[in-house]
Amino acid sequence: MNLKELEICSKKPPLYEKGNSIMWTDEYISKQLLEIHLNPDLDLASRSQQSIDSTVEFILKSCGTTSLNILDLGCGPGLYAERLAEAGHRVTGVDFSDTSIEYASNQARTKNLDINYVCKDYLTLDYKDLFDMVLLVYTDFGVLIPSEREKLLSIIHAALKLNGTFLFDVINDKHLEQKFQEHHTWTIESGGFWNDSTYLALMNGFHYAKEKVFLQQHIIVDQTEKIRTYRFWTHYFEHADITKTLGNNGFTNIESFNNILPHTDIWNGDNITFYKSVKCR
Repeated sequence: MNLKELEICSKKPPLYEKGNSIMWTDEYISKQLLEIHLNPDLDLASRSQQSIDSTVEFILKSCGTTSLNILDLGCGPGLYAERLAEAGHRVTGVDFSDTSIEYASNQARTKNLDINYVCKDYLTLDYKDLFDMVLLVYTDFGVLIPSEREKLLSIIHAALKLNGTFLFDVINDKHLEQKFQEHHTWTIESGGFWNDSTYLALMNGFHYAKEKVFLQQHIIVDQTEKIRTYRFWTHYFEHADITKTLGNNGFTNIESFNNILPHTDIWNGDNITFYKSVKCR
């Protein structure tokens, strides 16, 4: 094992430096992710059943009584899209994972739901004035680096009809000492989340306080001694950060909502803020 390379990989990287591997498109890992998505008791790949119920209730209240054309970005296996379709809305779900989209499509056919699922990176979409509402649920807004967020806001703005609604959630700046703690741990696992054989997993957490971003880094070394690095950048936001960003990108009537999710742990309750805004130009 190249310990020097491992030492370099495990150090705090420059801000927004990418890892050398992508989790969402890995054939083995994507299957593990789907199982976690579908576990109603976990707040991981998808939120728990209780949290999804609360979120869907909030979305439906935001929809009003009219049937809407809704775009669900990062839809995963369709846990939100199905409920919205069952409530009478027309839904398009977009996700990067082949595994999730295949599962969601099969479920829609089985349940006779008219949902259009698209396997695509939502940063490459090109819809124009088509949707009444765009959803970005489970703090996806905060996993994008600033240039990606600006690009996505442009895509969402173009996809929405005039006066259409953009609804999303973010990690806020409350209780940071509980949310973000730098850490360094390691385990040896066999047939676990990251690989179907024995592997070494190094986990690092780094806080970039000036930029309001936390990095969760996973370094996986398999039996061939190949080193794979997965980096997940997660931003938290003050209210002024969001209002300024939305206002600069053609959105108005900005409203924030706390306590939409149940108070089950530090990643729910008043630690997550939902925002609703309207395309104004």
